[in-house]
Amino acid sequence: MKKVAVIILNWNGSKLLRRYLHSVIENTNAEIADVIVADNGSTDESRDVLNCEFAGVETLLFTENYGFAEGYNRAIEQTHYEYTVLLNSDVRTPKGWLEPLLEFMEKHPQVGAVQPKLLQDRDDDKMMFEYAGAAGGFIDRNGFPFCRGRIFGAIEEDKGQYDSGDPISIFWATGACLMVRSELYLRLGGLDPRFFAHMEEIDLCWRIRREGYDICAVTASHVFHLGGGSLPQGNPRKVYLNFRYNLLLLHKNLPQKEGRRKLFVRRLYDTLAFFAELAKFHFGGAKAILRAHRDFRKMRGAYTDFPSRDVRDELPACRCNIIVDYYLRHRRVF
Repeated sequence: MKKVAVIILNWNGSKLLRRYLHSVIENTNAEIADVIVADNGSTDESRDVLNCEFAGVETLLFTENYGFAEGYNRAIEQTHYEYTVLLNSDVRTPKGWLEPLLEFMEKHPQVGAVQPKLLQDRDDDKMMFEYAGAAGGFIDRNGFPFCRGRIFGAIEEDKGQYDSGDPISIFWATGACLMVRSELYLRLGGLDPRFFAHMEEIDLCWRIRREGYDICAVTASHVFHLGGGSLPQGNPRKVYLNFRYNLLLLHKNLPQKEGRRKLFVRRLYDTLAFFAELAKFHFGGAKAILRAHRDFRKMRGAYTDFPSRDVRDELPACRCNIIVDYYLRHRRVF
C-alpha cells in the first residue's frame, strides 16, 4: 500500500482545480502517494470539472461545506495512509516536492509534522516567500504568529538563507502544505472544527508539541502558493477570523492562569490595533476586531481542560516579543 495521501480540500474552486491540480498529479510520485480531492459540498462546477477533466483522480464528495477543519477531519477518517499531506487547492508543486518530506519523516519518528518552504506563485521568476507559512512558523510570547521569511507584512526573497544545515524545529507548520502522521492526527482529534477557518493548523501543531512530538521545516522541498484564495489580506472578514481564532488559540493551549495574563495583554495590543484601523479609516477592520473579541467570549466556555505547561518555552524563538524585537530593535532573524 502507498504510504502517503495528498488530500486537496476543495470548495467552489473549479478555477483553482483547473489551474493547479495538473501540477500536483504530474509531480507527485505515484509509487508512494495517491492524490485525493475532497469536495466540501461545492455548488459551482467543481464536480463536473473533477468528473470530466480529472476522471482518474480519487474523490470524496461531501454533502455540505464543513469548513477547512472538519472537511479535512472527515477526509482523513475515510482514508488509511501512514502519512497525510494537507494541500491547499491553490498550491503548485514542482517535481520531487514530496520525497524530501517523506524521507525526513521516515528517518525521524519523533517528528509529528513537517512543511516545505512555501513560496509565492508569481508570474515572474522572483522567489518570494509566501505569507501563510514561508520557511516555518513560530508564535511569540504574546501569541502573535510569525515565520522565518515573513514577519507581519514584511516578506523576504528566498535566497537560500534558510537552507543551510539540517531541518530545524519550528512551532507550527503551514496548513497550505502540511505532512502529518495520520495516526497521530486522528488520535489528537484532528483539526478543531470550532476553528472554521484560520489558525487551525497552529492549534493542531500546538497539540502535537504538547504530545511530545517535534515539528520541522524541510527546506529541501518547496511548493508555490497563490495565497488569498479565499480571503485577501486586509479583508474585514479575514481580520475578524484571525483575531477571533488567535484569542481562542491562546485560551485553549495555555495553562489557565498564564492564559488569563496573556489574554489581558492581548486585549491591550488589540485595542491599539483597533485604533490603528480607525486612524487609517478602515472602519470595517475596526468593527471586525470588536466582533472578534465579542464572539471569543461566547466561544471560550467550550474549553475547560487546560495544559499544565507552556510548550512554547522549548523554542527560544517563541520567547521573543515580536512587536518589540521587529519594530523597535529591528531584529530580522529568529
